[in-house]
Amino acid sequence: MNGDDLAGRQPAPPGPLEPWPDTVRWQPISRDLIWVELIRLGIGFAVALVVLGVAWAVTGHWLPVAALGVAVLLTAWRTVTIVRAVHAWGYAERENDLLVRHGLLVRRLSIVPYSRMQFVDVTAGPLERAFDLATVQLHTAAAASDARVPGLRPAEASRLRDRLTALGEDRAEGL
Repeated sequence: MNGDDLAGRQPAPPGPLEPWPDTVRWQPISRDLIWVELIRLGIGFAVALVVLGVAWAVTGHWLPVAALGVAVLLTAWRTVTIVRAVHAWGYAERENDLLVRHGLLVRRLSIVPYSRMQFVDVTAGPLERAFDLATVQLHTAAAASDARVPGLRPAEASRLRDRLTALGEDRAEGL
């Protein structure tokens, strides 16, 4: 196949996870969420390290040392996936619905109609607050359709909460 054959081909149609490639403006989440997730991972690794160290000290067996090697490999793998997963998150506000996408191995696109929203939560745990982040959680009648947008600055989280709430009330009045 030469270059002329490739030039005459039509571009591939968008897949089910990119149904509106030219009309949707995806908003990324804050990259500071990477640090929040890495700290969480580090805390989990530290706990595992202590447990394995105590197990090795008590038993004197080599199995906890081998488990430590596995824990180091899993932590390294999870570090890479955390960075990629944060980059995969995005949201887009449209006229009648909110789009939320995320995932690496299994990609997910959630479309939440404003008229279906029951309430919107904004949460921020201690680590999120330390990095000036918050999460917007949308609740609908169907539990499986709940969507969340993590890694937002508090001002953006408040703006999104207020906008979604207002749009939800407007759309629900027409039902």
